[in-house]
Amino acid sequence: MKKRGKRYAAAKAMIEHGKRYELNDAISLIKGMPQTKFDESVDIAVVLGVNPKKADQMVRGTVVLPHGTGKSLRILVFAKGEKEKEALEAGADYAGGDELVEKIRGGWLEFDRTVATPDMMSNVGKLGKILGPRGLMPNPKTGTVTFDVARVIQEIKKGKIDFKVEKNGILHVPIGKISLTAQQLLENASAFLDVVNKMKPPTSKGHYMKNLAIATTMGPGIKLDVAQIRNLFR
Repeated sequence: MKKRGKRYAAAKAMIEHGKRYELNDAISLIKGMPQTKFDESVDIAVVLGVNPKKADQMVRGTVVLPHGTGKSLRILVFAKGEKEKEALEAGADYAGGDELVEKIRGGWLEFDRTVATPDMMSNVGKLGKILGPRGLMPNPKTGTVTFDVARVIQEIKKGKIDFKVEKNGILHVPIGKISLTAQQLLENASAFLDVVNKMKPPTSKGHYMKNLAIATTMGPGIKLDVAQIRNLFR
């Protein structure tokens, strides 16, 4: 069993055993916990009452967090001609066509998000086994395959995140850094949960949001009051 440090133990001692916290109280509690020397991410995990093996119960989407993720992302755009120029002017860190495809096939992965114009996807598709497992493959369902590259780049810079339910029915996403204020984290979390709530598949029976927890990268999880969350986003 992994041995936990004094900081973790002190943070865990602040959590009342067996209690499920309201969202704002949980965030306030996290903000008051002993912190590490780096700016930790704050993550939310949601257990959904869906079966991701069924196509009609797959929960996948995007949301623009009001206060961003707190992380500076390196954006790569697969495009050519005027669209390559547009991407760079909009703030992309890298933009190009076949030369980038070949560079990535050679092992280069110094980027965090990708966007592609539709005419590039026949070549980008060759990178599926490299980008797919890393969650870096452009996808029409998340709006990252488009000719409107400038808009998507700006959305990513503002805090757009993609999410997809895992095979065990869990959504796990970052909602910001611990350096954000409690109010900013609350608004980011609320924006995410509101979108997820609206995406309940019609074929999902029973409770949709079954369990929720929030935690920092290196901190203990805090269980959330599921009933309160359901009432917030009815």
